Amino acid sequence: MSKIPVYFMPGLAASAQIFERIALPNAIFETLLLKWEIPLDNESLRQYAKRMANKITYPNPVLIGVSFGGILVQEMAQFITARKIIIISSVKTNLEFPLRMKVAKTTKAYKLIPTTLFSNIDSLSQFSFGEKINQRLKLYEKFLRVRDKRYLDWAVEQIILWERTIADDTVIHIHGDEDDVFPIKNIQNCIIVKGGTHVMILTKYKWLNENLPKIILE
Repeated sequence: MSKIPVYFMPGLAASAQIFERIALPNAIFETLLLKWEIPLDNESLRQYAKRMANKITYPNPVLIGVSFGGILVQEMAQFITARKIIIISSVKTNLEFPLRMKVAKTTKAYKLIPTTLFSNIDSLSQFSFGEKINQRLKLYEKFLRVRDKRYLDWAVEQIILWERTIADDTVIHIHGDEDDVFPIKNIQNCIIVKGGTHVMILTKYKWLNENLPKIILE
């Protein structure tokens, strides 16, 4: 194809709607949105990544993943030849995880996370928890649409138990300096976005729209 295919993978439990503010020049790029599939029984992250890689129909694509989607596209890159791998608000290895995630792996505390809460966001949003929390709940209600418990339990475990310890030097990492999920102090070799939080795909879309085309074409 004459255009550069760019596949976007959303973060944990998120729908492709999180990319609604991202607009790449149509004359140059073909934007394609991926979505989460429910994992098969006992499916490993590698097996899941291979299954997702089969959905890439254009050759030599750009893969862009947000958060857990960033982890996934790095795994998918083992099964396809990609023009570029770009991760946003994510990590390149488990060494970039915050301490609480490392502790969760050691103690298996991640198994205690009540993922059923995700399915009750609609109910939670009816209550008042203060303006800041209510605003965040509204975001969750709109964008976190994958609420299947089997998927959520699987996804949390795959993140915590991710085994990669050596970063792929070809991966381009874009990260906000105010990310509270993956703090910048643990992140190496990235493009820093000032004021960027973990949801900067929504809040820093102007920066991304301006800079992603240049980053892809470099």
